[in-house]
Amino acid sequence: MKVIITSKNMNASDHLKQTIESKLDRLGKYFSNDIVANVTLTTEKGRQKIEATINAKGTIFRAEETTNDIYSGIDRVTEKLSSQMSRFKTKLQRKHKDHKELLLMNLPEVAGEELEEMQVVRKKKFDLMPMSVDEAIMQMELLEHSFFVFLNMESDAVNVVYKRKDNTYGLLETRY
Repeated sequence: MKVIITSKNMNASDHLKQTIESKLDRLGKYFSNDIVANVTLTTEKGRQKIEATINAKGTIFRAEETTNDIYSGIDRVTEKLSSQMSRFKTKLQRKHKDHKELLLMNLPEVAGEELEEMQVVRKKKFDLMPMSVDEAIMQMELLEHSFFVFLNMESDAVNVVYKRKDNTYGLLETRY
């Protein structure tokens, strides 16, 4: 697994980079060599934020941690990623049974933790209205929702705006 480390508002030392690579290398045994892990390190208001994303041929594993001690944050992010993989092992094996990218048979079983069957409890149909991103954000706020699906009038594509934890907004743009 290849690890790409990006820093924002901080300089990552060589020791820190080596620590991140060695921790994520432990997860590398579950993937083929062409899988990439992206790690972003950010300092905000005196705290360090670690975000790790592994895109395994269509299945995305992601974990983040905000902490005062970046090394303990790295440990927790690695634990979260490992836990995600173990919890969804059976479903992932079904999805990737013919793929060589994921080596899921090596994943440990999660003791005492039964994965509940995922089920849709409510369905809703609605018409996509062409609008700008600003209009979609306003509509989302009026509905008091945390996300809103709309037809972007500029790109003529289905987009999603969402409210982030820091009270800013994100935009998901689809492509096919």
